[in-house]
Amino acid sequence: MTLPVHLVPTLEGVVVGSVVEVTGDEAHHAVAVRRLRVGEQVVLTDGEGRSVTGAVTTTGKRVFDVEVASVAAADRPSPAFTVVQALPKGDRGELAVEVLTEVGVDVVVPWAAARSVAVWKGERAAKSHAKWQATAREAGKQSRRSWLPTVTPLASTDAVRDLVADADLAVVLHEDATTALAGLDVPATGRIVVVVGPEGGIAPEELAALESAGARTVRLGDEVLRTSTAGVVAVAALLARTDRWR
Repeated sequence: MTLPVHLVPTLEGVVVGSVVEVTGDEAHHAVAVRRLRVGEQVVLTDGEGRSVTGAVTTTGKRVFDVEVASVAAADRPSPAFTVVQALPKGDRGELAVEVLTEVGVDVVVPWAAARSVAVWKGERAAKSHAKWQATAREAGKQSRRSWLPTVTPLASTDAVRDLVADADLAVVLHEDATTALAGLDVPATGRIVVVVGPEGGIAPEELAALESAGARTVRLGDEVLRTSTAGVVAVAALLARTDRWR
């Protein structure tokens, strides 16, 4: 049975024998919802590569303490994966973030593509971004990641083009592409960017801008995937050809 994972702000300087206090919503959920008890073993992580394992020593209404029995540090995964996800309709955005986090994506970039049905503006933008962040945080704990992904603010096409230009490999998924994703050489280090368009597809001017910045337009196969699942399939296909999955 795997131990429950809880997120804390930092574990910097924590050593075996240290006592770490967990507070706020994280502690409330553990104590009030999960019924965390004294003596139970848990894992704490700060999402920056550090994690500890230890026993719960005290619990309160919105707090619990853990005495550290072991400490671990993980290197940042390489190559790093960034997925630019065009805003999908409904709750498919959270689904995309969840599965991208589970597969190991390092950065998720919400993209206001020209043909996106969903629109993030004003208060809705703040709430939607917060939902994506919360989804990434919970999925990261569920999948036991030491490094949690970053969900950036909403990006314009110009910002996405800049990401593509700085990447060691950038691909745009497109059903009409003649190049297969499986035929590309995958860099061993650096940053890989995968661009996923909206339900209505990437507009021709957007595709031209991304290609001019160095992106390769590729297809996954004969099947056409939903925007909420295309990214995770593409990343998995690329990850399988890196040391991260070997």
